[in-house]
Amino acid sequence: MKRTIREVLEKKGRHVHSVDIAATAMDAITIMNQHHIGSVLVCDGGAWVGIFTERDVLTRIVAPRRDPDDTRVRDVMTPELFTLSEEHVLTDAMDAMTNRRCRHVPIVTRGRLVGMLSIGDVNKALHAHLASELHELESYIASPYVA
Repeated sequence: MKRTIREVLEKKGRHVHSVDIAATAMDAITIMNQHHIGSVLVCDGGAWVGIFTERDVLTRIVAPRRDPDDTRVRDVMTPELFTLSEEHVLTDAMDAMTNRRCRHVPIVTRGRLVGMLSIGDVNKALHAHLASELHELESYIASPYVA
């Protein structure tokens, strides 16, 4: 399958939700809940400095019993930003996300943030591709021209 991240972003949209590095964890969690998303990009001025994810909530807030209203995102975000470009094919994105154990990846092309890809986006696109391929194979097999 040669579908690219660009094709997925064109279908799902390119908007990326973000929070300021000084925001509280509860501010970020509220945005994630309101938009039914699993991560927000963390920005300092205009620069992205990290990502705050559902996993960060569980491991860095819930498990140590921190108060999300008193905890700053800067203290609990994941500062290492792994990115992909929109030219990557989905199977490569899936492999990279699986190997790195990350479910949300900022998409950067020529130094510019162009979207966010989740493992759910990858699964949805791969499922649609496989369903289409299955339909084509079933149609071929059921064809009266196949002897």
